[in-house]
Amino acid sequence: MNFESATGTYKFLCQNPRNHASYDIWHSANPLHNPRSLFLLQYSLLSIVSQFIFLCIQPLAQSSIVAQILGGVLLGPSFLGHKKIMISNALFPPKGSMVIETTAAFGIMFFFFIIGVRMDPATLWKTEKKAKMISFFVFTFTLLIPTSLSILMISYIPMDKTLSRCLPFIAFSQSFTAFISISIVLTELKILNTDIGRLAMSVAMFSDIVGFSMAVLVFSILQYKHVSFSKFLGIFSSLAGLVLSIIFVMRPILMAISKKRRGEKHVSEWSFVCIMVFVLITGLLSETIGQHYVMGPLLLGLVLPEGPPIGTSLIEKIEAFTYAFFYPIYLTISGMKTNLFKIDYKSMWIVCFLVVVSVMVKIGSVMVSGYYTNVPLKECFVIGLIMNSRGVAELLMYNLWRGAKLLTEQEFSLVVFSIIVINAIVTPLIKILYDPSKQYHSIIRSSIQHASGELDILRIMVCVYRNENIPTMMNLLEVSHASEDSNVRVIALVLVELLGRSRPLLVAHQPHHILRCTSSKSTQVNHAFHQYIDQNKGYATVELFTSVSNFETMNDDICRIAIDRIANILILPFHKQWEIDGSVEVTNKSIQYMNIKVLNTAPCSVGILVDRGANNTKQLFSSPTTPLAYHVGVFFLGGSDDIEALVYSSRMCRHENVKVTVIRFLQHGLENSPEKRREGDVIGEYRNLHKGTRRFKTVDEVIKDGTEMSKRIRKRIDSFDLVMVGKEHAESALLQGYEEWSECPELGVIGDMLASQDFETKTSVLVVQQQRIIQRKFSKVKVFPMTNEKENDYLLHSHALNMQIRIDDKKIEHK
Repeated sequence: MNFESATGTYKFLCQNPRNHASYDIWHSANPLHNPRSLFLLQYSLLSIVSQFIFLCIQPLAQSSIVAQILGGVLLGPSFLGHKKIMISNALFPPKGSMVIETTAAFGIMFFFFIIGVRMDPATLWKTEKKAKMISFFVFTFTLLIPTSLSILMISYIPMDKTLSRCLPFIAFSQSFTAFISISIVLTELKILNTDIGRLAMSVAMFSDIVGFSMAVLVFSILQYKHVSFSKFLGIFSSLAGLVLSIIFVMRPILMAISKKRRGEKHVSEWSFVCIMVFVLITGLLSETIGQHYVMGPLLLGLVLPEGPPIGTSLIEKIEAFTYAFFYPIYLTISGMKTNLFKIDYKSMWIVCFLVVVSVMVKIGSVMVSGYYTNVPLKECFVIGLIMNSRGVAELLMYNLWRGAKLLTEQEFSLVVFSIIVINAIVTPLIKILYDPSKQYHSIIRSSIQHASGELDILRIMVCVYRNENIPTMMNLLEVSHASEDSNVRVIALVLVELLGRSRPLLVAHQPHHILRCTSSKSTQVNHAFHQYIDQNKGYATVELFTSVSNFETMNDDICRIAIDRIANILILPFHKQWEIDGSVEVTNKSIQYMNIKVLNTAPCSVGILVDRGANNTKQLFSSPTTPLAYHVGVFFLGGSDDIEALVYSSRMCRHENVKVTVIRFLQHGLENSPEKRREGDVIGEYRNLHKGTRRFKTVDEVIKDGTEMSKRIRKRIDSFDLVMVGKEHAESALLQGYEEWSECPELGVIGDMLASQDFETKTSVLVVQQQRIIQRKFSKVKVFPMTNEKENDYLLHSHALNMQIRIDDKKIEHK
């Protein structure tokens, strides 16, 4: 039944309170009359439909948010949920909407709590001036111009009274640049870790704080504009009380939990339950004082200590379920509230014109501010497109305004439809205009082989993920032989998986603070490199970076530093870690995928270090008074990768404690072919370089097939401390059949065999890929530093320009 009042029409629903357990097919009843069955069916249907739509539009470079909202539109009153179609009454009756909407609201509350946990408010004040200037231009112009335009349109264009009342709010909403929405879009586009992605995140974070504060202020004023001043003052006092209670009551309790669990990776079950209760309490208090229920959980997440143990534990326990289950359903339900049949075409064109102008103003404001801050126009245009991305934050605001009667059903449908259209256009354009891998494609030879003639400095970039790999990594650096004739410049990058925060970081540690780190991983890395510098005083230098990012996009940081520092070879960790008994202890597939991406885009030669020396404690620089011999073997089958390994081993042979043995495998009957003779001449040149030292030896193994080659390798490998082999080899019948059994394609045929768990050895392996030259123009990276006062290091936020950086003790010089 319907009830008319002064404020609108309300629908009352009557529901049978009898036991719902009897609603099943065996009692000749409709199971959908049972609220539980109806809820489960609705959730399943919404998930299936949105995922199916996403699979259909994903080839068109569309984001998941478009699919999820479209799924709701399809099931809503615009299509299958239309009142003339019986499926609407069966699947989505009015009495079933309360349960599913409450569940979605509960989930989105935890979603915003997780977003708060991931955010680091401290970085807001350290945002570079460039990002602050761009965000100021974006927010100011997109607030003033569309709002002024809406007022002019109301004055000069005939329109509905409801639209004229709602149009200023629609214009006001266009000034928002939600950090949450931008972060999700950048993550889906896999450019969160790129130069443009970092700058866009900085801009969005700064402008989002201003926009969110204004939204709360405007909503409070409009909601309570008819109350007395004393009550209005009480409203803001209660809001301040909520904020203060979170900061000065809940935060100290959480900090005590974090301090108690310091050094541990996870919090106790009691602590986890305590935090979940705090989330519910803050949501309740927010609703009680008249604010949105997500406000309290968001603030609670912001004050939580980031990183382990609290931040990482929360992310691991509730993030996957929240992101995969609750977040999409909220978007889909918002789409179900959209009714295209309620839209008047004249009103649609008015709103469309306003939205298009707002989009153009936002892009233009980014380009104008970027021009004055020396950002290329193309990159400004891409950032402008990113700033126009819409998402869950905007939907939350529109749902809030709809509930507060600031938007009618028509205007709500229009703004939701605008979110779909804008994202559907912006996302493919960003993918077309910006390919981050292009800036890493080098057209200059910087491999060890091609730079060996003029190699007064060998630049080695090493990536460290596990502390267990440090001894083998340091041995590799030591045998690379830093000397007066040819120095070694080490660029060390500590890889830290992004947990407990949403903003990736690239930190360049200053040399004079090389020992000042709080994490155990960084402390051990710093100590090892400090020892290496002391051992090679005057001949070796170290630059230390830390990348805090997702492994999915960490390859961008790696390649970016490699091309900026003009590295000759890049050493990556293998994704498997062995126990002392030879069994595999840890397998991290994310590192494997990262290595494959780096191999495809690296601007220099790449080596993947398979560390099987779990109980190998031999360190060349650990005992200077008692030097230890270090045996290096090179398995040579032919090809550019094998030649790169040969050249690297030739440099190692300059070290007085290193002995190199090059084992060349030749197929019986083809050992005198022209190609093999040319390879023999190359090997002979390097053998002559070390003539008289007796530390460089070559051995030719003539074999019949791959099986015999495998036996020879097994026989010889344990006589070496390190074996080097190329990733790819010249075509040979010796390798036939091996590719079918390959588990790690990034290692090549021989490297995969040596890294196999079935191959019993404790010898470490370095699989080398020579630099791949792609004939394509590229731009180097310009890095804009942002001082971290806590560590006196530099947080790097950059965009692609023709510039490099050099970090010294006091400043960063651009040259």
